[in-house]
Amino acid sequence: MKNRIIILLTMCLMSGITQIATAKTRNVHAEAHKHQLAAAKNIGLDKSTITRMVEEDIAARENSKAINAETEELLNDLLSEARSHMGKRYSRGSKGPNAFDCSGFSSYVYRQFGYSLSPSSRDQYNQGEKVDRKNLRKGDLVFFKGRSTKGGVGHVGIVVDADEKGNFTFIHAATSKGITVSNCNEPYYAARFVGGKRVID
Repeated sequence: MKNRIIILLTMCLMSGITQIATAKTRNVHAEAHKHQLAAAKNIGLDKSTITRMVEEDIAARENSKAINAETEELLNDLLSEARSHMGKRYSRGSKGPNAFDCSGFSSYVYRQFGYSLSPSSRDQYNQGEKVDRKNLRKGDLVFFKGRSTKGGVGHVGIVVDADEKGNFTFIHAATSKGITVSNCNEPYYAARFVGGKRVID
């Protein structure tokens, strides 16, 4: 009888140890699964973060070109004013309305709409908000080096039209043609482009 009780107690003890061992194993596995899940979630978060960053970048580019109706009308009027001077002669230091130099032209056009620009292209380059070439839109100011490609800003124009690839046309006071529209891909300007600025949000 005593032996039978000992055997039963031994079996119960062994069963308990096995259950404890099984529980520990389950805990270890559960902990491992927890870490694996966390790792998987972290990978997912990284991917979603990257995706979100890309989407935000795209949205920012689109928003930078988006124009509300009031601004659209203002920029159209500004460009109409600029075009009304087509063919007027270039004259160094002239601020209009009968003749212009490049910065005199941009400052004159903007002044008609209540915006004050500095009298030189170099100073105008320090005004407004810097705009990436691919985000340029009509009405933005574009700047170029002067005759020497080694110098600083020496010329300014007003964007007439632009696309997402960074191509644009601009109206400006050219020394040889007076007020005219040029393309950024013309060799002279392509070699001298410095950057763009946005004065009208």
